[in-house]
Amino acid sequence: AAQRWLDARQADLLPVDYFHVVFTLPAPISEIAYWNKAVVYGLLFEMAAQTLRTIAADPRHLGAQIGATLVLHTWGSALTHHPHVHGIVPGGGLSLDGQRWVACRPGFFLPVRVLSRLFRRLFLEALEHEHRAGTLKFFSALAALADPKAFAQWLAPMRKCE
Repeated sequence: AAQRWLDARQADLLPVDYFHVVFTLPAPISEIAYWNKAVVYGLLFEMAAQTLRTIAADPRHLGAQIGATLVLHTWGSALTHHPHVHGIVPGGGLSLDGQRWVACRPGFFLPVRVLSRLFRRLFLEALEHEHRAGTLKFFSALAALADPKAFAQWLAPMRKCE
């Protein structure tokens, strides 16, 4: 039965390579996420998807419209709170005009450093927006971050994290 199920799932796949991508948050932001799960997890999904679509659509990279399956993990292997999104992405996509398949290079999807930097910028901008909108809540040792100046100062080093 398991083999029949696997065979049926294989039939659903495109005849292309698939790639595994991971978008994660630095530990300090994970602390904020613990108390603001809906907001931060939503941003994590949204910015991961936007990052993949933006870089893939860029003609300097793939020049294609892609799809992805994203899954949230909230705990790391050490059983600590470590929110991150795993993505499975086909190795290509539809051309920007929707007329043909554009395959990525064999064994290479998109440049990790380019993905990382765009994701970091988009996520931090969105997190700042949520702070300004008052949707983030801060408790205990993080209570001082409710102040906009304190939050900006706290967030500044995150702009340099890879």
